[in-house]
Amino acid sequence: MKSQNFIKLNFPSKSVNEAFARSAISAFCAQLDPTVEQINDIKTAVSEAVTNCIVHGYRDTFGIIYITATITESTLTIKIADKGAGIEDVSKAMQPLFTTDPNGERAGIGFAVMQAFMDSLKVKSTVGKGTRVVMTKKILPRG
Repeated sequence: MKSQNFIKLNFPSKSVNEAFARSAISAFCAQLDPTVEQINDIKTAVSEAVTNCIVHGYRDTFGIIYITATITESTLTIKIADKGAGIEDVSKAMQPLFTTDPNGERAGIGFAVMQAFMDSLKVKSTVGKGTRVVMTKKILPRG
């Protein structure tokens, strides 16, 4: 059986908690001895996913953001979910520069950033029930 370590975090969808999520995930994945660049990539992807939950998932309300991070051998898997508005068309939402922000304050690059910094990205969403993002990153031993 594969060795597995995991953490689970649940916290309110307030922007102050985005930094907490970044820090918690980077501390958790430190056991894989990632490079500074890998840590920064992971933190950026987590920030984008958590920000999406806050800005789009819960829009003008508050809810809970759910994060589970798992390490299996040398692979970090991060699941970030909300029980908010959901995404009507995931493939459209994943296109760079697409945004549902009516004020135009968001660039619409969150999913593109997650894809660029992680090895894989999967998004599942149901309108009115929420969205789940699953990202993986392989951290090879240095040496």
